[in-house]
Amino acid sequence: MAKISVLGAGSWGTALSVLLNNNGHEVRLWSRFQEEVDTLKQTRELTSKLPGVHIPENIDLTADVKNCVETAEVIVLAVPSPYVRGTAELMAPYVKDEQIIVNVAKGIEEKTLMTMTDIISEEIPAAGVYVLSGPSHAEEVGRKLPTTCVIGAKTKKTAEYLQSMFNSRVFRVYTSPDILGIELGGALKNVIALAAGIADGLGYGDNTKAALITRGIAEIARLGMKMGGKLETFTGLTGIGDLIVTCASVHSRNRKAGYLMGQGKSMQEAMDEVNMVVEGVYSAKAAASLAKKYEVPMPIVEEINRILFEGKDPKKAV
Repeated sequence: MAKISVLGAGSWGTALSVLLNNNGHEVRLWSRFQEEVDTLKQTRELTSKLPGVHIPENIDLTADVKNCVETAEVIVLAVPSPYVRGTAELMAPYVKDEQIIVNVAKGIEEKTLMTMTDIISEEIPAAGVYVLSGPSHAEEVGRKLPTTCVIGAKTKKTAEYLQSMFNSRVFRVYTSPDILGIELGGALKNVIALAAGIADGLGYGDNTKAALITRGIAEIARLGMKMGGKLETFTGLTGIGDLIVTCASVHSRNRKAGYLMGQGKSMQEAMDEVNMVVEGVYSAKAAASLAKKYEVPMPIVEEINRILFEGKDPKKAV
């Protein structure tokens, strides 16, 4: 049994807390907002985002980041990607040397073009930073539906330690040393999912969706390999697997935002209606900048940026 603190009481952080608790670990779940903590303590359910998933009584709900970090053997950082740097700054004074931090957010920082693990390592250089990613909607993990993910770690010993921590009868974890490839696949698929949603909103069919998924993974792999990622990462769970689930699922906030834009809503109107962080919007500019920096053609990413930030008509973009 390990002492694990999950920072971020959104749908993914809550689902992982329940999973880890069911695996026999001692779990703390942190939110920055005391009001949210008080509500969760009262209801034991994240009713807005994860209805029907009970938060067991032995999961400690708290807004005390100092206690969360100092008492944990492993920290799972589960805040949305735009808030990873700020949360890492908040944690930094309390992190011990080589303390394990597992990032589960997916994104690329627009200004720096850094991945989430790079950001955490920059803000908390003393920590050991790893990643968990894959086709894993929180709504389904919370309901104990069969799911597979990948732990990214540079050493086999740490990878297997974390693998055993998350593994369950319904949540299977593989391992990989390709942290960069895992993170690029997880961030860039959100941009392609916006395109898939737009296509659905415009009334296009399965042929279009298949084309977007196939050409989307080609763009992701071209860029990822140029940056140093491995081909097998992009053809695996954290590449094509994550792309399929995000482009096709009713749970996907990126697909839903794209769908609303395909139906004529503006980017802001779509984000307001989804009412959760649409990470593909935040990663789109970064993806285009990386494509330019590494001289990799990414036409789907380019058109998504034109729709999002230049007001281009989605039909013309197609």
